[in-house]
Amino acid sequence: MKNNSKYQICTRCIMDTSDPTIEFDHDGVCGYCKNFDNNILPEWKSGVGRSSELEALLGRIREDGKEREFDCILGLSGGLDSAYLAHVAVKEFGLRPLLFHVDVGWNTRGSVSNIEKIVDGLGMHLYTEVVNWNEMKDLQRSFFRSGIPDQDYPQDIAYISMLYKFARQHKIKYILNGGNFSTECCREPEAWGGYLGVDKWLVNSIHGKYGSIPLDTFPLVDILRYKILYKYMYNITSVYPLNYIPYSRQLGESTLASLYGCEPFQHKHHESVFTRFYEDYWLPKRFGFEKRRAHFSSLIMTGQMTRDEACDRISRPELSEEQHNSDFEYVAEKLDFSVEEFRQIFEAERHTYRDFRNKRDLIIAGARLLRMIGLEKRLF
Repeated sequence: MKNNSKYQICTRCIMDTSDPTIEFDHDGVCGYCKNFDNNILPEWKSGVGRSSELEALLGRIREDGKEREFDCILGLSGGLDSAYLAHVAVKEFGLRPLLFHVDVGWNTRGSVSNIEKIVDGLGMHLYTEVVNWNEMKDLQRSFFRSGIPDQDYPQDIAYISMLYKFARQHKIKYILNGGNFSTECCREPEAWGGYLGVDKWLVNSIHGKYGSIPLDTFPLVDILRYKILYKYMYNITSVYPLNYIPYSRQLGESTLASLYGCEPFQHKHHESVFTRFYEDYWLPKRFGFEKRRAHFSSLIMTGQMTRDEACDRISRPELSEEQHNSDFEYVAEKLDFSVEEFRQIFEAERHTYRDFRNKRDLIIAGARLLRMIGLEKRLF
């Protein structure tokens, strides 16, 4: 049954009609829940009974990397999933990952501290690439001026692009990805700023209209390039080890706290000042989109949160009004906007990526193909 103009919320999770493409069955259960039941859970199995699959994967990684200093690369953001993956990769899997961090200028003190504790605790070295701040700032300013919801896009594409370029540079074929079904089985809808991949057409269209300096050094590997060229010519593969073991938010937080002294964040993605501001303030207040709905719905589907708990928590902001105002002023100042100018942008006409040149149709066709051949399980 298709979504209609009336407000509706799933009777099982808390996804609702703020996603304009959502569908419900006659019992009021949404397509995300049905996708989890029909496509994700049967293969994932909550990470139980997949030891033979995991050992086969680890065997391929070790074999490929036996003559190299590193057998894989792992992007460490300071958040929960990547930090826990670093722990299990080294301590439980016996891998030799290159721990890699991309600094785009928005790390919180907590994320920096957690990264240091993990790296020191594992006895590893950390490779950090710092993105040119003037270019990063100019691109973020351009995206704000564009009026689209996808304000985290510049950070995301810098991270993804740099990770693949670094893997290629060091001839590493396996990227360990902290993405997982346990905490992320409900994908954030495209309409909420969840654009589907690194799209150079979109970036160039927005920056070409609103930017003021060239992006000479900004890392940008188009999705078609890393999905095809990097994968099939360079044999670089992104793998998701947390899907092969029992994993939960509580397990990750308690393990990292007890073994390394890491501090948990208030909510998912709060390791970045910018993402915290964007998801907790800009997106819900300007567009009416709450990414927490997808985050909590994932936990509901996987039995880590009740629907009542999620409804209670989503009924109020994650952070205080004082923190919101502080973040607003901090982001404005760091991006060289006056507070008044930033408020004018906040109140300006809203747009979507469709108002700019993009490869969305090509990306969707590729995602559908991946689903057809079983390489993608989440609902796009």
